[in-house]
Amino acid sequence: MARDADDEFTRSPPLVGLTGRDLGPMSVDELLAYIVALEQEISRVRNDIAAKQRHRSGAESIFRR
Repeated sequence: MARDADDEFTRSPPLVGLTGRDLGPMSVDELLAYIVALEQEISRVRNDIAAKQRHRSGAESIFRR
């Protein structure tokens, strides 16, 4: 998939919607559920980073030959 030159300008900053949320009206159960959702998102991002690092390593090994 080709990257559009304007991609970096159309993407939202990575933390939009994840920080600054008003926690005051949330119950303890809602806060615990929020933590679980954030931890799942962290795991998803870490998996994507690992996949991209493997892809990069594979590409670099091809071009080093």
